[in-house]
Amino acid sequence: MSSDNLRIHAVLIIEVMGRPPENVTAALSEIINKISEEEGTSIISQKINEPIELENQKGLYTNYAEVEIEVKSPLVLSGLMFRYMPSHVEVISPENFYMTNVNYTELLSEITRRLHVYDNVARVLQMEKSIVEKKLAELSQNKLAIETKPKEKLVKKDSKKKQVKKK
Repeated sequence: MSSDNLRIHAVLIIEVMGRPPENVTAALSEIINKISEEEGTSIISQKINEPIELENQKGLYTNYAEVEIEVKSPLVLSGLMFRYMPSHVEVISPENFYMTNVNYTELLSEITRRLHVYDNVARVLQMEKSIVEKKLAELSQNKLAIETKPKEKLVKKDSKKKQVKKK
């Protein structure tokens, strides 16, 4: 079966964390709605579970949804993976499929393009982090210098006063 007319049946597990619990559930609903609007994607079924409060972070909730989908190609499924970052993906059918080298090249090119975008974002963030750290270090040094100068002057004045009193 060529991937041109291949339908892939899969289940996605999508997790969300946040507060309050109503917002976590609403966020999952919104993600599922966006998935349903994706071209070449049909939602077969969906189940949003109840939010659970994290034990080690009071007031913070986690929740997940199981979304059963059918997509028209491996390219569409890989696009969903990058856009919605599910924690788990299970392809139910087909068990085996055939892809032409053109379809496989298209899939690999799309993955590569997205990885380059993410790599660029990571590099920019790394640069910005470095700049912020340098500025923070400069500000900390300036603040320290400002805070210590008045103290040094006061100590000198006090020591002069003590010397005068002793005479």
